[in-house]
Amino acid sequence: MDKHSYLSNSDPGVIDNLYKNYLQDNSSVDASWQKFFEGFDFARKNYADLSSGGGEQVPEQVRKEFAVLNLINLYRSSGHLFTKTNPVRERRKYYPSLDEIELIGLTQADMDVTFHAGSEVGLGPSKLSDIIAFLKQTYCQSIGVEYTHIRNQKLVKWLQDKMESTRNIPNFTAEQKREILQDISKAVVFENFLQTKFVGEKRFSMEGVESTIPAINGIIQKGAALGIQEVVVGMAHRGRLNVLANIFKKTYEDIFNEFEGKEFDADALFGGDVKYHLGYSANVITRDGNKVHLSLTPNPSHLETVGPVTEGITRAKLEQIYDKDFNKVVTIIIHGDAAIAGQGVVYETVQMAKLEAYRTGGTIHIVANNQIGFTTNYVDARSSTYCTDVAKVILSPVFHVNADDVEAVVNTVMLAIEFRQTFHRDVFIDLLGYRKYGHNEGDEPRFTQPLLYKAIAAHADPRKIYLEKLEAEGVVNDADLKKIEDEFKETLQDRLNESKQIRKTKVTSFLEGVWKGIRIAEDKDFEKSPETAVDKKVLLDIGNKITDLPKDKSFFNKIVKLQGDRKAMLQGEGSLDWGMGELLAYGSLLLEGYPVRFSGQDVERGTFSHRHAVLTITDSEEQYIPLAHISDKQARFDIYNSHLSEYAVLGFEYGYAMSSPQTLTIWEAQFGDFANGAQIIIDQYLSSAEDKWRRMNNICLFLPHGYEGQGAEHSSARMERFLMLCAENNMYVINPTTPANFFHALRRQLHAPYRKPMVAFTPKSLLRHPKCVSKIDDFTKGGFTEIIDDGNIGATKLVFCCGKVYYDLLEAKEREGNDDIALIRMEQLYPFPRKQFGAILAKYKKAKEYIWVQEEPENMGAWLFMTRMVSEVKLKCISRPESASPATGSKKLSEKEKNDILNKVFGKVLVK
Repeated sequence: MDKHSYLSNSDPGVIDNLYKNYLQDNSSVDASWQKFFEGFDFARKNYADLSSGGGEQVPEQVRKEFAVLNLINLYRSSGHLFTKTNPVRERRKYYPSLDEIELIGLTQADMDVTFHAGSEVGLGPSKLSDIIAFLKQTYCQSIGVEYTHIRNQKLVKWLQDKMESTRNIPNFTAEQKREILQDISKAVVFENFLQTKFVGEKRFSMEGVESTIPAINGIIQKGAALGIQEVVVGMAHRGRLNVLANIFKKTYEDIFNEFEGKEFDADALFGGDVKYHLGYSANVITRDGNKVHLSLTPNPSHLETVGPVTEGITRAKLEQIYDKDFNKVVTIIIHGDAAIAGQGVVYETVQMAKLEAYRTGGTIHIVANNQIGFTTNYVDARSSTYCTDVAKVILSPVFHVNADDVEAVVNTVMLAIEFRQTFHRDVFIDLLGYRKYGHNEGDEPRFTQPLLYKAIAAHADPRKIYLEKLEAEGVVNDADLKKIEDEFKETLQDRLNESKQIRKTKVTSFLEGVWKGIRIAEDKDFEKSPETAVDKKVLLDIGNKITDLPKDKSFFNKIVKLQGDRKAMLQGEGSLDWGMGELLAYGSLLLEGYPVRFSGQDVERGTFSHRHAVLTITDSEEQYIPLAHISDKQARFDIYNSHLSEYAVLGFEYGYAMSSPQTLTIWEAQFGDFANGAQIIIDQYLSSAEDKWRRMNNICLFLPHGYEGQGAEHSSARMERFLMLCAENNMYVINPTTPANFFHALRRQLHAPYRKPMVAFTPKSLLRHPKCVSKIDDFTKGGFTEIIDDGNIGATKLVFCCGKVYYDLLEAKEREGNDDIALIRMEQLYPFPRKQFGAILAKYKKAKEYIWVQEEPENMGAWLFMTRMVSEVKLKCISRPESASPATGSKKLSEKEKNDILNKVFGKVLVK
């Protein structure tokens, strides 16, 4: 490290700003600064310019005053590098030390000199030794703070004043200290009890960062006093059971029962998950009598995945319950140190913090810093100085706190929640502790970290450390602590005894609150889709209103023509294209009181310029959203272009839908294969949450799919991957071929008495295909049609297909004049429409040949799925040949492959 590098961390802009304010209005700065700048002006007038190289002519005392100011700012900006925040390791050394004051023009002889610069930290004129002692106490003890990178001086000053006015020293009453002791005692004793009673059982204990419990409790207590009514928590598995027990007040007997691994209730109808993945919610009463609702998001083992999901849940609550009052709801996300530094979804989620589409009013991030990831040492886990350096992307303050100093921890979180409530910005708290055992309780950490774990084995737990402090202060004694511990252990033992009498594990239902009235789906629900037709008069009224343009606004001429063309579609029997059918679905739901939320990359216009849900006024930034102007009584319509993220955005929208069963929530991929970037959300939440956690969801995925010769990355949405995940009626997978059927599919999401995710493979070239249109009557009767038959009951060859290839087949059939083939469209692949499929087979008495045709290579698409679903007849497959890549990069070759498929269907080419 460059021996002068830390000098560049000082911020002369702070002094410059003060001086500029003084020049404009001397009363705008503190009186002590007024005197200081008077002396500075005197020096400038009577001596060489300070910046011209003649500084040696400036009085020595003036020069040293500036050196002291520089030192103060060095402590503010770099003091966090020289703290006592690590309980089990010596901190990494940074050079030069802040003690090397000679580097900024001061000497040890100046220690007893009084400097006016002491006024900058509220001391008034003070000895240099006293100023340095103040700075060390404020910035270099159990709390280290990074905040001078924040560009907003109002925020910097607020934090500065809060910390320097107290020297970052907690000032709790004796009663508050006893409450903190009780919190840390429960955290420690709970873990000890589990270790004793369930030896070697995986629980991913919190031991080493037990102060997380008083930290969360501090946020709830202080937050409630500042107006918080609801706290939404997202965290991974480590420490989760402790949080459930001691923050959410989940009954101990339920937790112990889960340790026994008993079966679920017979009527649970779900597979369940390990105890440290389950979600929970509860109401708690704070010590001041405030009621706070707590929610803990269920999580998979994919670390940090739960973050964006939790943010989405919070946003839904803010919009639907609290009228976007950020003071009422706060998100807490608990990270691991290796995970927050290593998982890219953290960065994607952090980038959402200030975006209008995803703002939640500031998140409290707590890092349970074990200083190790599985077996990987922290020096091998990141290149950045701190695991929390991602916080600087959005200019958030970061507090590094010694997890053994429980009062410092509680003091910090209280400051953090006050900052969040004041400025509605994210705050990061790096809780430096350790991990008492290995990755789990059956792991041997000394295989890889013998020195660290030797130190940990000899280290006292934070309860003992805090007790000794309070005993020295005369706040409590051994008898007090023994009473707390004995009473708590007795309670735990009683609950353990009770749990042994329980034969089945109970399932916590979520079918309450906003989910009230929505039931779990049954097999018979999928035999036929519900009626989702819209009255013709209502439909036409919606259509006319969303195609009207306000007379007082000027629009791009192509937009004017587009709206005119759409309005013309409503005339006569109508001939509505995909874009119009989609917008009518949203409009009809909005009019019925169902909100619509839609986000993704470029969704406002649509990647293929087919949607135009948001219209920009000519030569301005003003926007007009036709769907927001249907009726004064309509529900809200929100559509947002997302940042260039799939993982975090889909996670956010999934979380939003989890809390919004009466909202149509949609995420659209720019191209279908972009869903690859969100695969963890798809695997761990969308496809399996109902089975694991009994959590329904009606998120819709729009995945543009179709072979138009655009290459490997712009053709396939990897249909085969979604179909491989299908089981137990867990989600809809559709590939509709008409605007009306898509219309009904969207409306079905809210008109069914249950909720299911829907994966919709949507078209690209069909958006403007002259035959991919629907009559108005198709929207005003019936519902979603799972299979569309062409009615040619005399056919001997049944060709089953889905999606765009139908129109290729139709064109070839009409060209060939072949009446011996029936084209049957599988609009819904899953849940497989078995009843309708059987009816089709029974209808075609003359059929002798059954063929599945797909655009995708034989090893992709729906072919392998169809072989599992269809046993009544022997299906043959016509497709592109199997391939490692989804599609060729040559448009000519792609066209040849398509023609080969058509030739096999209609020509003399033998089909295997």
